[in-house]
Amino acid sequence: MSLPVRSAAVLSDLHGVLPVLEAVLAEPDVREAELLFFTGDLAAGPQPVAVLDRLRGLGERAVLVRGNADRELVALARGTLPAEGAFPVDVWAARQLAPAHLDLLGGLPHPVVREVAGFGPVLFCHGTPRDDEEVVLVDTRPAKWAEVFAGLPDEVRTVVCGHTHMPFVRLVGGRLVVNPGSVGMPYGRPGGSWALLRDGQVSLRHTPVDVPAAIDAVAAGSAYPEARAWAETYVRGGVGDLEALAAFGPRDGRREGGRE
Repeated sequence: MSLPVRSAAVLSDLHGVLPVLEAVLAEPDVREAELLFFTGDLAAGPQPVAVLDRLRGLGERAVLVRGNADRELVALARGTLPAEGAFPVDVWAARQLAPAHLDLLGGLPHPVVREVAGFGPVLFCHGTPRDDEEVVLVDTRPAKWAEVFAGLPDEVRTVVCGHTHMPFVRLVGGRLVVNPGSVGMPYGRPGGSWALLRDGQVSLRHTPVDVPAAIDAVAAGSAYPEARAWAETYVRGGVGDLEALAAFGPRDGRREGGRE
């Protein structure tokens, strides 16, 4: 059995935004973390190849978990998901990926369980442990959480997820749930949100960036025709947290007929 990870940095929802990813990777606690966990939606955005190549360059320190957008990019590229109805940036990003990138994304696991010192076995997922697209929020009702966790072993007392782009930490029936927020498409404020698990403690972190410079870098580093407009909305944090909660809320089953 491998030794527990001493410290783990968690980044999620990179969405193909290299300059913010680089800013987070430059953080001292990220540089010093034993492992970096990336909990999905890595490449669906304006710089998909650059981001995937950067992650591959991290070697074995990077533990990549599949997100729904990663799965959908592969399906778009391989023609098993129609382009109609998909986000334009995703359709474009899928066409940029080389076979090696598609093999990487297509082979990502979901979920991943690793032993982290002070936490025991930690489950890393995108949406929920059972589904990379399922929605849970900080105020999701206990009955929904019970459904989501029904198949988990008792020894898994910490679950780290992503998907909703909004950071939170909460207890649910004695389990600790962590969402690090989003690096590439923050809902609420610009910059990169991430989390650090160390010595049995969770800290939510935020890396500020020079937003105009980051937007310029995305525009200069992408051939996507709408790269600057995309970055102006998403890198700038143009989607607010309350807007996101209103959109995601019905998808956690809180309203009749709102299940995904």
